[in-house]
Amino acid sequence: MPATPLPTPPEKAAGVSGRGPLNALENASSAAILRVLRVTLHTGFALLLAVGLVRMLMAGGALRWVWASAAVVLAAVYLAGTVLEKRHAEGRTVVDPRRYGLLWLGLVTALWVFLLAGSADFAWLAFPIFFLHLHLLPRRAALLTIALMTVAVIASQWAASGAPVPHAAAVVGPVLGAIFSVITGLAYAALYREAENQRRAADELRRTREELARSQHQAGVLAERERLAREIHDTLAQGLSSIVLLGRAAGQSLADGDLATASGRLALVQQTAADNLAEARSFVRGLSSPQLEGTTLVEALGRLCERTWTDAEAAGAPLHCRLEVDGEPQDLPQPVRVALLRAAQASLANVREHARASTAVVSLAFLGSEVTMDVYDDGTGFDPPDRESAAGAADGSGFGLRSLRERVAALNGTLAVESAPGEGTVVAIRLPVEEP
Repeated sequence: MPATPLPTPPEKAAGVSGRGPLNALENASSAAILRVLRVTLHTGFALLLAVGLVRMLMAGGALRWVWASAAVVLAAVYLAGTVLEKRHAEGRTVVDPRRYGLLWLGLVTALWVFLLAGSADFAWLAFPIFFLHLHLLPRRAALLTIALMTVAVIASQWAASGAPVPHAAAVVGPVLGAIFSVITGLAYAALYREAENQRRAADELRRTREELARSQHQAGVLAERERLAREIHDTLAQGLSSIVLLGRAAGQSLADGDLATASGRLALVQQTAADNLAEARSFVRGLSSPQLEGTTLVEALGRLCERTWTDAEAAGAPLHCRLEVDGEPQDLPQPVRVALLRAAQASLANVREHARASTAVVSLAFLGSEVTMDVYDDGTGFDPPDRESAAGAADGSGFGLRSLRERVAALNGTLAVESAPGEGTVVAIRLPVEEP
């Protein structure tokens, strides 16, 4: 049970500017109804207090200024409590009025009883106070205090009339007024709970959206990191590895005095460095591989096989690499072309660095709605589970297979690795493509 003088509508507490009572009624929302009831309650309290004060002063009496002073004190206490609660709800004060709610209610009620003892004209001020009791007190305690206040109103009306028995209207009026106040107060409380639930639901929805946006942003960052890791591994890292091997071979040629061979190998180093520089620049521009610009996938794979053969010979480890094409070549979507080229680059690089093979074959087959590519070598082979579990190893092979699987899976394709120690390796890729 909150302990504030009267609840500020949730949209007020959230810092949203309010509208006039007429606009609130037109909106017909629970928050708008709460705002109208709040304004009506405060206005009614002020009017009833002013009417009682004016009638008492007009009636005269020796103690009328005492009652007038009490009325002014009641107005000040009521105004201070409501203003403080509103400022706290809007976040403009650090003083929390909830801890003083019951004290404030007791002071307002005591001042009203004091005024009622002085003049029956303050009797009708009980009805707005009923709402405060319903809001600040537990329901049973509120019903009890409202019943006692109703009895006090009837007694004051009876005493003011001077009749031997109270008139029926003096009893029925306050009782019906109390019943109406209780029903209205309970409806107000229900509306308040509904508005609070809506506010909490809106806050939860906003927090959920913010968390979703953060998670999506984080997922995007991680996905981009994975993409860049795959691109770097399949291009720049492999190129740098080739440069290292060619540099060592050139150094050995220089040591042997074979300047012509050393010069050729250094030329390959320069060409490999230039190719990797172009790849790096394509990453910065967000473009596809330069090897696919203005050419077909078949031509790019053919040049890759030739380059692999040349680099292997220059490094002193001959590797006969060739391309085989099955079916009528078709225009493939750019993501499929890039994925197949990167897969061939990574696979052939692994063959050169780890397989100790003498022959490598890249087989590309166009099957209408699908395209397949197999990279075979006659090297030492390996146990696929052991190799794939070696992600993060020094040679990078584990990451290469994992990145290939992720790249192919992103295009709804499949990748299979068939190998055994001493029996060579086949990397088989199958990707779906749209019909041209």
